Amino acid sequence: MATGLTAFLKRCQGQVDEYLEQLLPEGDTSLHRAMRYSLFNGGKRIRPALCYAAAELIGTPSPLTHRAACAVEMIHAYSLIHDDLPSMDNDDLRRGKPTCHIAFGEATAILAGDGLQALAFNVLSNGTFNPGLQLSMLACLSRASGPSGMVGGQALDLAAVNRHLELSNLEAMHRAKTGALIDASIELGALSTGSATAPQLSALRDYSRSIGLAFQVRDDILDVESGTEVLGKRQGADNALNKPTYTSLLGLAGAKAKLDELHEQSLQALEIFGSRADCLTEIAHFIVSRDH
Repeated sequence: MATGLTAFLKRCQGQVDEYLEQLLPEGDTSLHRAMRYSLFNGGKRIRPALCYAAAELIGTPSPLTHRAACAVEMIHAYSLIHDDLPSMDNDDLRRGKPTCHIAFGEATAILAGDGLQALAFNVLSNGTFNPGLQLSMLACLSRASGPSGMVGGQALDLAAVNRHLELSNLEAMHRAKTGALIDASIELGALSTGSATAPQLSALRDYSRSIGLAFQVRDDILDVESGTEVLGKRQGADNALNKPTYTSLLGLAGAKAKLDELHEQSLQALEIFGSRADCLTEIAHFIVSRDH
């Protein structure tokens, strides 16, 4: 990873963690502890970093940017809790630690996910900001999180077990399940500045669609090539559940070619910004080359 990107990601992680600590301080209940356990369990904070990078590309990050970064990470954490449940992917390891339902029980884990989802919208709706801008951002996050976005993608993912999918159906599933929240992270960052233009938002959407899908393709490749200790979760989990993946449909070489294609598309989308988009360029490089 480039030195500049390492420093940027570290700065973003520090920023969002500081605000998350304020928004969800330590508490005494099992529910509270479960929410914090899942929110502060060593995530890379890629979605908040994308939020900050988009804001810095367009203008100046604001207090609303910090709230957006926290909200997307809360939604992400909630989605992982529910994704790991016995009724979903039935995973017992997440980032090298017991999953939330293993550590706190299934019922508490479900409620912890519910709590983080509700808190995300509370965070984004509070504060003294431009009401119209805030409403647009809430609409963006709800679209990305709901039945037309992440939750819809999760439903498609469950329905795909033991079934053959065409490549177009697999892409639609992952654009919703993984890509929608990445799209929202970037759009929310840009919107939070209050100065994003329509052409800028369009270019950023093209970029996010490419890296959102690339993120999933890289996950599928790692599920074949990497190991449980490096991944921090069970290696081969999708194969064990007989889920369609890019590697199962395209083969390992074909999945790598698809990853290269998406990477190139992401870079082309940023051309209108010139060198100002260097940070987003480096994040795209990181997403397609990460090892976990």
